[in-house]
Amino acid sequence: MAEEKEEFSIRKDEEKNLNLLLRQLFPITRSLMGEGNRQTLDIIKDFLPLEIVEYPSGTKVFDWVIPDEWKIKDAFIANQEGHRIVDFRANNLHVVGYSAPIDATLSFDELRPHLNVLPDMENGIPYRTSYYKRDWGFCVTPAQYKTLSEIDDVFTVKIDSSFNPNGSMTVAEIFVPGKSREEYFVSTYFCHPSMANDNLSGLLLTAFLARDMLRHRQPEKSWRFIFVPETIGALAYLRHNQDVMEHTVGGLVATTCGGPGPLGYKETFLGDHHIDRAIDLAFRDRGIKPIRYRFVPDGSDERQYSSPGFRFPVASITKDKYYEYPEYHTSLDNLDFVNGAQITESLEIYRDVVGILDSNILPISVVQHGEPQLGRRGLYPSTGGAINQPSAKVPVEDEAPDIDAMSWVCFMADGSHDLISIAERSELHFSRILNATRLLDKAGVVQVGED
Repeated sequence: MAEEKEEFSIRKDEEKNLNLLLRQLFPITRSLMGEGNRQTLDIIKDFLPLEIVEYPSGTKVFDWVIPDEWKIKDAFIANQEGHRIVDFRANNLHVVGYSAPIDATLSFDELRPHLNVLPDMENGIPYRTSYYKRDWGFCVTPAQYKTLSEIDDVFTVKIDSSFNPNGSMTVAEIFVPGKSREEYFVSTYFCHPSMANDNLSGLLLTAFLARDMLRHRQPEKSWRFIFVPETIGALAYLRHNQDVMEHTVGGLVATTCGGPGPLGYKETFLGDHHIDRAIDLAFRDRGIKPIRYRFVPDGSDERQYSSPGFRFPVASITKDKYYEYPEYHTSLDNLDFVNGAQITESLEIYRDVVGILDSNILPISVVQHGEPQLGRRGLYPSTGGAINQPSAKVPVEDEAPDIDAMSWVCFMADGSHDLISIAERSELHFSRILNATRLLDKAGVVQVGED
């Protein structure tokens, strides 16, 4: 009971901290590059030792080029009395990301091609960008669009922005070396302004996972936590880290994992990789049936990590997956939609998956032939006949450890099965299989080696 209370207290503290960080990070104007991104990482650096790297504008990244750094000070559409009908200061989604500067007087007909609106979404401001084509635009609610359309006069239209060809794109990482060179990564992105599920939820979840890893003992596998702007950031990271990622097995992309809806996951491009199977086990062991989304080459940075030339199997665990909720890429993806408790639900699944992947080892029986004798090692009751007999009373001194789990490990410890496959076949909780393996290894019944 005391342990349950302590766990509940830790979880509530975690939810509180997540909510504080959500409120702190939400208003920041982020984009592919710029001070908003650096400010965001500076806040994360308050509790996580990030290694920051800058990639200069104009750098060629495979088939892409890192663009000039964008800066915006102000933007608005005002009537002739000076009243701001659309105001960047009220919501930074009102301006199309990477808009070129403009200072002009325009009629509604001239302005209309530069307006983005979702007619059926009351009070919703769409999120739009123009990263690789110099253009400008505004995003408005249906009510604002109607107001603009009914004014038979010209408007003052201003976007006070600039582009710096000597700028740079900011990325961050944490590398945690393990006992093995086998390596996994968790990647997230942080280039979206004022949207909570896409993708502050993934940013904070990844930061908390990295903090977990640094707080505990040295992991079995090596782990890399990557923070990048979406698409171009992941490509730039891959371009500059091809050599150091030679032992990478696969990874996870954390995105849209903080909504109020059901948990789900997008499978790797292989569909049956041990990353997929670890996720299945994590959900199974918690009694959760997630929505399973098959891999398609769209979405987030799994596209880059799994692309030709790399082919890392990458999955995403989600809670209100991108494309699947109406608030996606709008101002309604806000702090009323996402909270710390919801992110924590996803975080617990991610922790389980990371734990399974990190602990997934290959047990090899040291017994030449046949079933090992567990009794003489104190791992089996000395009085026979009472196992699986519900009414039988076994003396306390004759109680053995988890016999079912040990039996499965011993049976499948032929050098060709990892712990994931044993947990799958036995239908036992992964933690039981792991604990049994450690006990049998200590007793000299199986020898633990790497796959």
